[in-house]
Formats: sequence, C-alpha cells, structure tokens
Amino acid sequence: MASLNNEGYGQILLVEDDLELAQLTASFLQNNSYEVAIESDGLLAPQRVRSESPDLVILDIMLPGQDGLEVCKQVRTFYHGPIILLTARAQGLDEIIGLEVGADDFLAKPVEPQRLLARIRAHLRRAHHFTPVTDTQQASTALKLDRLSRRVFKQGEDCQLTDPEYDLYVLLSSEPGRIFSRDDITMHLRGIEYDGFSRAVDIMVSSLRQKLGDGVRIRSVRGRGYLLSHDS
Repeated sequence: MASLNNEGYGQILLVEDDLELAQLTASFLQNNSYEVAIESDGLLAPQRVRSESPDLVILDIMLPGQDGLEVCKQVRTFYHGPIILLTARAQGLDEIIGLEVGADDFLAKPVEPQRLLARIRAHLRRAHHFTPVTDTQQASTALKLDRLSRRVFKQGEDCQLTDPEYDLYVLLSSEPGRIFSRDDITMHLRGIEYDGFSRAVDIMVSSLRQKLGDGVRIRSVRGRGYLLSHDS
C-alpha cells in the first residue's frame, strides 16, 4: 500500500465503467492530494487490486464482465483495505449484500464529491490508526486475533469475518461490558452518524454472532445498543 502522510492521503483504485464520471471523480480526488488509478472492467479489477495494493478501493456495482458485488467478494480473500461500494440501483438490497461480501461502506449515486471525500478520509484514518484489542482482553475469550491479517480464529479455525465484522468485534472487545450505540458503531466503522433507519449495524451484529458462536456473547440492550460479554 502507498505510504500515507499526516493528512491520510494515499492511493485509491476507482473501479467505474462510466469513464467520464471516473475521470471527473479522479480529478476531484487528485486535487485533494490522492493518487487515483482507474479500472473499468469487473473481470480485471481483482488483479488490479492484488498487484497495486491500494489504500482504498471505490467500487461501482454495475460493471461489465462481472458486477461489483462479485469483485468485492473475490477481493476480500486477499485484500484488507477499505472498500466503498457505489450504486445507482435501489439501495436496500444492495447494502445488505454489500456488507455480506465485505464492503466497508455504501453510497448511492450520484454521489456528492465532498461526501465521498469525507467517507474516504474517515476510512483511511480508521484503517491506519485503529486501536486494537489488548492481549488481556483477547485472552479472556476462546478466540485468537491476528492483527496483521485482520482475522479471528476459534480453536484454530478461521471465523471468516468480513472487514467490517472484524472491526466491529475489535471495537466491542476494546471495552467489554460497555454499551455501544448504533451511532457509536456507525461513526466508528463508517465515519458518519447513524441515520435512524439503516439496519446495517443489526445485520452485521447478527452475522458476527453466528460466526463467533458459543463463548462470545454480543448482547442487545433495548433502545441503547450492543455490548460484548463472555460466558463463564
């Protein structure tokens, strides 16, 4: 990955088949000191991510060759940086599927440039300055946290967490017993305030519960949020 300076600037791969839009977006981001490469083919995108290892990927869902959801699914087998999905389609179903295949964020097109820039900055800050769970907290579970690969193992088996699920687990584990509101979680994971309607956090918590299984309890506190506790 590119080396980031103090403002968090870095290298971005923009996967977008509308070349006019891609050039406009790239120019805007370059004017804000990011390096931007463009790929228009869904079939070629995974190899571009692998070979260039960008700091962040912006990925349109509607692509020739294969769609962005399939690209995201493939890329998540080897890439651990932030992925922002873009779509012009109805948002609800795409958002759920996007989170399931490992996207970190989701924006409906047309995207306001300053909004996109704010999301990029938030994700890059989080990716490079995230506070990991301590060894003491890790030891209190039956899980092993591999910070380098951003994976969680249970009894030697990879829990197959998506990047958002991994970050959610690390956040909850950072203060076991503390109630994190949906706004806390959304702000930490996506750099934005909770809108009061999205079910993205609830979907992510449900998936994380299933993958972590027995021994790790993510409790819901009605009207307040979620907390992590461990079975005795």
